Amino acid sequence: MEIFTLLDTLEDLLEGSRNLPFSNKSLVEKEEMLDLIKEIRLKLPDELKQAKWVKEERQRILVEAQKEADGIIKEAENRIIAMIDEHEITRKAYDQKTEIIEAANEMSREISNGTKEYADSLLATTENVLQDTLNNLEKNMSEALNLMHNSLENTLRTVQNSRKELK
Repeated sequence: MEIFTLLDTLEDLLEGSRNLPFSNKSLVEKEEMLDLIKEIRLKLPDELKQAKWVKEERQRILVEAQKEADGIIKEAENRIIAMIDEHEITRKAYDQKTEIIEAANEMSREISNGTKEYADSLLATTENVLQDTLNNLEKNMSEALNLMHNSLENTLRTVQNSRKELK
């Protein structure tokens, strides 16, 4: 995943930055950091597209399963009509009609449930990947912002102390 590579680059940039004297604060290239953040934002939609694809694939599978179930039911109805045409087996046709329709409905439910489980599994995997990516991004962004905030506070204190010394 390219996002992880970009996050590693962001981390390397922070780790390779120069330290401020007498502190554990670092100086980083603002433009370089902003460029990396922009690139990460550009890469995020790929995972979102994947989640959309999974959702659409789930819908397609459900529609396909419903069509198959409808076909099975139609086939069962056609068989029943053919049996009615034959006088001797009309009674058997009525008995079998219920069994065939129940079997077709059960098969339809099984196909539908299997499809839902498959789609849910794909969505769960995608959700985990997105959540991990978001957590890593938030962690790295938070650490970078804290370092920058502390660095600016220290610089402000230094400027304020210098002004006091001038007076």
